[in-house]
Amino acid sequence: MKKLFRFFCVILAVALLVTALSTSASAVTFENDVTVYSDSILLVNLDTDMVVYERDADTQRYPASLTKIMTYIIAAEYFDDIEKDTIEVKKSVIDKVTDMGMVTSGLEWHTGEKLPVVDVLYNLMVPVGHDSAMLLADFIGSGSEEAFVKMMNDKASELGCTGTHFANCTGVHDPDHYTTARDLYIMTKYAMGLPMFSKICATPTYYIGDDDYPIITTNYMIDPGRGGEYFYTYATGVKNGTTDEAGRCLVSSAVYNGYAYLCVSLHAPYDEEKEKTDQYCMIEAADLFRWAFINLSFVTAVTRDTPVCEQKIDHAWDTESILLVPENDLNLVLPDGYTEADIEIRPDSDKPVSAPINAGDIITTASVLYKGQEIDKINLVAHDTVKVSPLLYITDAVRSVLTSFWFLLAVAIIVVLFIVYLSVSAAYGRKKRAQERRNKNKK
Repeated sequence: MKKLFRFFCVILAVALLVTALSTSASAVTFENDVTVYSDSILLVNLDTDMVVYERDADTQRYPASLTKIMTYIIAAEYFDDIEKDTIEVKKSVIDKVTDMGMVTSGLEWHTGEKLPVVDVLYNLMVPVGHDSAMLLADFIGSGSEEAFVKMMNDKASELGCTGTHFANCTGVHDPDHYTTARDLYIMTKYAMGLPMFSKICATPTYYIGDDDYPIITTNYMIDPGRGGEYFYTYATGVKNGTTDEAGRCLVSSAVYNGYAYLCVSLHAPYDEEKEKTDQYCMIEAADLFRWAFINLSFVTAVTRDTPVCEQKIDHAWDTESILLVPENDLNLVLPDGYTEADIEIRPDSDKPVSAPINAGDIITTASVLYKGQEIDKINLVAHDTVKVSPLLYITDAVRSVLTSFWFLLAVAIIVVLFIVYLSVSAAYGRKKRAQERRNKNKK
């Protein structure tokens, strides 16, 4: 029995693995000639949440300091007002950071002071920010980084991040600390809706209190003074990170001519001994942004009044089908030069629906395909109102009852019982007549 159970477990595991591989193999991406370096990449249009390029976006990777995006989320939602609330820079926390071999980013100059939370958040996201991460975890977790990390993992689950697990608040390497490019997009998009996040992540230099020297961003893409070849005029944030195991990592955003994109790059080459220290993820992010800005455009592929298909309808007196239209205008980001033949809207169900139906009722979902690749999901709704025919409805209900399994089973049982009754009655009759004959012969 145990061997049989293990066999089924193996079969199930193999099935799940095949499913996962088949899912990752169907990457949604538009063709481009950009040279990419990172092992996992996701480029998304922020206005439509539409993926325009991806590479192994669901593979689990080490995120390095990109972890601090989630650290920011927990902190921003914990405090009532990040500009008015304060937090003490505890010597014990600064000592713990240095004892663990992590670099500090400027909070050591403010040991014993109470700083506005917003200053701590600037220090978290602009430079490396290990000291700010540990300070926030200590304060919010009541002295326990583990408690804070649990909040991070709970929030990741709440947001729908299925490939993420945090083991610390800083991003220092831990085999049990990982995420995916797609999950990082979810986290970053959420963080962009929190107070000050986008502003802080777009800041190249910041002065804490009355400091004579500013903290300086490590994201060269947004720093015109120090970014050199990596500076990109239209970049607007967000955060980068590096460890030996994670390689170069970057979440970057850019805006140009009304278009906004976010790019997640994980595990770009990094090896100091082999002098692979270029910011490859910044190079590819800028190139991907340029490609998207130049070659992709907003398109209303189908309006909400455009019939997509017909759906069979039951219980309607004067019609056998209804027209389905998109619930909203279908706005996509597509390569310039696309043709209408490149777009297909494929309903996910063709099962008949039952009247009554009101115009605007959601009938089914549909997959939007570009050259065979699924790029979006939409709702299809009824174009018109269709009233029910009571006669057809009752007729169909009666037919359904008369042809249902349970009704047929009941009929079959009644027939069998009737046959048994007839058989028993006949046998009883024969026995009675035989008895009467015997009684008659005795007389």
